[in-house]
Amino acid sequence: MSIISTIAHSAERRVMVSTADGVELAVREYGRRSADLTVVLIHGHCLRSESWTDVRDALLREHPAARVVCYDHRGHGDSATAPRQTYNLEQLGQDLHDVLDVVAPNGPVVLVGHSMGGMTVLTYADRYRHEIGTRVVGVGLIATAASGLADAGFGRLLRNPFISGFQAAVRRAPRLMQRVKLLACKVFAPVVRAAEFGDGKVSPRVLTLAAAMHNATPIVTMASFLSAFMTYDRTDVLPDLSTIPTMILCGSADLMTPPAHSVAMAAAVDYSDLVMIEGAGHSVILEQPGQVTQAITRLLTRAGDTNTVDRTDLALAA
Repeated sequence: MSIISTIAHSAERRVMVSTADGVELAVREYGRRSADLTVVLIHGHCLRSESWTDVRDALLREHPAARVVCYDHRGHGDSATAPRQTYNLEQLGQDLHDVLDVVAPNGPVVLVGHSMGGMTVLTYADRYRHEIGTRVVGVGLIATAASGLADAGFGRLLRNPFISGFQAAVRRAPRLMQRVKLLACKVFAPVVRAAEFGDGKVSPRVLTLAAAMHNATPIVTMASFLSAFMTYDRTDVLPDLSTIPTMILCGSADLMTPPAHSVAMAAAVDYSDLVMIEGAGHSVILEQPGQVTQAITRLLTRAGDTNTVDRTDLALAA
């Protein structure tokens, strides 16, 4: 571990945030609480905040004056499990609001979400549109979509009748299905690798980390969110993001949320920064953390410049 990485980890502050419905979420903060800008990194389905480790550490090096916040979704990582009926994107949008109210009640924030985390950001933006350009000064959408998840790539599997049967089996016998899941993870490891990663070489460390996060996610959590993906549609909020710096990034070999999703979102958001990373797959934040960090850095620079202008305008108006 490098000296810089050690410093980053030693500065970590952990806090549990209780949501409106009483679920405890594990939150990690890095950097000064008095920072002018807070960056919130939101992970994807069956992952946890550790999926951002390399990107987070690089951001702390590039932007030592910023504060970085990561947290685990309900039912993921160190956060508490919750009733399966609450495993939906509307609830995740509310959870994000609860986290912000506790750890970033004041000052501008930039929201960056990967996969389901990006869907959480769009759901939040749709629900709290009045915060776009005021509280939320920048958005990053990585390997995600605004709608049509079941229309392309591996998302088509959501329409397979097997999915509803699988969910029913999990509801009836969650413990048995958890054991089956662990076995299936080993059997289908090559398929999962193809779905999550691109066509380049992936380090054993990254593969091990990804497998550990997937294996640790409870079967009820994994299965319950699938229904939310079928009906998810946040295309209406995309034009509103034209008023703030927005970065949209994906890998060219992403089979879970193919590039067409990112292209469609970018077309709906004026002046968005569309980044395509050649050969990367759905787990682009694990595969190419350096390039992802560069894209987020540009986003933070744009958001910081905009925020400075806004503050100057307010001062002159006063």
